[in-house]
Amino acid sequence: MTEFPAVVAIALNVVIALLILIIGWWLSAVAGRAIKRMAARSPRVDPTIVPMAQSVTVWTIRIFVLIAVLARFGVQTASIIAVLGAAGLAVGLALQNTLQNIAAGIMLLMLRPLRAGEFVSVVGKGDGTVQEVGLFLTRFEQVDGIQFTLPNSLIWGNPIINYSRNTTRRLDFGVGVRYGDDLDLAIKLLQDLLNEHPQVLKDPAPLVMVMEYKDSVITVNLRAWINAADFWDARFDLFRRAVQVLNQAGLQTPVPVREIVQSVGEKKAA
Repeated sequence: MTEFPAVVAIALNVVIALLILIIGWWLSAVAGRAIKRMAARSPRVDPTIVPMAQSVTVWTIRIFVLIAVLARFGVQTASIIAVLGAAGLAVGLALQNTLQNIAAGIMLLMLRPLRAGEFVSVVGKGDGTVQEVGLFLTRFEQVDGIQFTLPNSLIWGNPIINYSRNTTRRLDFGVGVRYGDDLDLAIKLLQDLLNEHPQVLKDPAPLVMVMEYKDSVITVNLRAWINAADFWDARFDLFRRAVQVLNQAGLQTPVPVREIVQSVGEKKAA
């Protein structure tokens, strides 16, 4: 009979521990979803940090739940913390590259060289729209719809070109004018094209400049500032219309010319 109360006590502890575990796990998931909802409602919260903040919140609660469950069975929490510290040191030494990714992810979130929704290029690694910056990896989507991921340490350790951060972008491209054609007329036509284009900004003013003399063509450069959201549409349209404007005015598209000089010996043989 003396063993019966001990069995009841053990069974009661098991039930309470299971309840703590189930409720704690449920609360961690609820807290994670709450963090995500609050971040979505606030315009001041950068969506890039939401996945990491959600993961940290969930697993912080779960660790305390596991410690509470073990404490329910009489395990000393001080010894648990000491064991976790020693295990953390061992794991840290074994997973140095992983910890580098975590540290790099934290730096990416603090300094924000890239954010979710921005189109960036990690020089030498790839380019695409940022989908998520996680604890270990950052996920991108290329312009062709293919997703790829990079370890955070590779992103932090390489130059990052951000095409979306500024609201405007400068477009530069060259158009060829043949030698002998009316260069001033070509410049005027191209300048009018930029001035009248609806997606070209008036300030800074667009410019048309002679940039280079080549063997069979004079390169005229068109420079215009465009809203970042309209950049590619304006680029494709200006590339198409620049040649059309010159052709309609009678200025033909330059054709490469190569002069073949025949030697004296070849002339005699001929």
